[in-house]
Amino acid sequence: MTYHPKSDFMRVMIERGFLADCTDYQGLDEALAKGVVPAYIGFDATAKSLHVGSLIQIMMLRWLQKTGHQPITLMGGGTTKVGDPSFRAEERPLLTPAQIDDNIEGIRRVFAKYLDYGAETPALMLNNAEWLDGLNYLDFLRDIGRHFSVNRMLSFESVKSRLDREQSLSFLEFNYMILQAYDFLELNRRYGCLLQMGGSDQWGNIVNGIDLTRRVLDHEIYGLTSPLLTTSDGKKMGKSQSGAIWLNEDMLSPYEFWQFWRNTTDADVGRFLKLYTELDLAECERLGALQGSEINQAKVVLANEVTALCHGRATAEAAEATAREVFEKGGVGDDLPTLTLSAADVADGISVAQLFVRSGLSKSGKDAKRLIAEGGARLNDDLVMDAGQMIGAGELAEPVKLTAGRKRHALVVLD
Repeated sequence: MTYHPKSDFMRVMIERGFLADCTDYQGLDEALAKGVVPAYIGFDATAKSLHVGSLIQIMMLRWLQKTGHQPITLMGGGTTKVGDPSFRAEERPLLTPAQIDDNIEGIRRVFAKYLDYGAETPALMLNNAEWLDGLNYLDFLRDIGRHFSVNRMLSFESVKSRLDREQSLSFLEFNYMILQAYDFLELNRRYGCLLQMGGSDQWGNIVNGIDLTRRVLDHEIYGLTSPLLTTSDGKKMGKSQSGAIWLNEDMLSPYEFWQFWRNTTDADVGRFLKLYTELDLAECERLGALQGSEINQAKVVLANEVTALCHGRATAEAAEATAREVFEKGGVGDDLPTLTLSAADVADGISVAQLFVRSGLSKSGKDAKRLIAEGGARLNDDLVMDAGQMIGAGELAEPVKLTAGRKRHALVVLD
């Protein structure tokens, strides 16, 4: 990137690695330098929490507010009823309005941690159901649909990839990009929104919104995308062996969240410090350049800083203390993921393999047996030799620590 920005926001986006593409670097930069720019990212309410795959977008909105502009978090109360087909092999399951509202409530809690909705220039939380739910179909086709070329829509990579693989794309899904484009038009009309941001897989949808707004309102607006992040070993950001890394503590314990970042691959540490923390760039580069065992210090800093933003500084420090207790002293930490069993669960005893499955350390009985056979399972730091070993109520009088591999732990307690 050779462009030299005038605005603080564009400088942060470029220096910290947030920027993949922009529809007009100079035009957007000048608008940002001139005054407050309202900008939005849309989030469909497909689950009760967002996971770390969305964290790069959340941090973009946070930096936008920190540099004096107005972030808009747009909840897809309307578009979730359709489902974004972008780069998906199959149609999303349709949710009921009640499920969507419930999910929005969960996601609202995530944003409250990162954005200030009561600031002098407050973040706005909006729901596109506000304008999509009441649309008259024929009026919408005449006023909006006529601006869209089916030929052009078919050329977008998100659609083309589905059709090339001969996977069905429903008419419902095909409408999604029109509805998302209409969101940008309405946000510009109602709130003066000048910028839509998103992952690079949203480029086609963003360009559609810009084109529609120019045609209908003759307003100049902009689009900016972030890279689709994968870890250095090619895995999609946001997922781990045990599932999604959720941002809400009722979906994933803060300790497991902390541990995910602590387990970052060496090659990713510097890049993740720039994207997911607010440490200054020189410190990010210093920590990212550490070698050998010293890189572990940088991973602890990364885990602490990301967890502090999401769950609070005290929670991050407690997670670090637990990790030190478990890893360095071989003890049992206070806030490890915990499986609580009832007396009925262990009336006839429970196999150690089942403990690994029920605690989430193994995906299935077969997975647990393989872990044990390979010498990767420990119970209270003792190697487990027999997958069929039975554990009774007496052995659970005190909490039992399970360990899978070197880094994953859980507690088992009797209710």
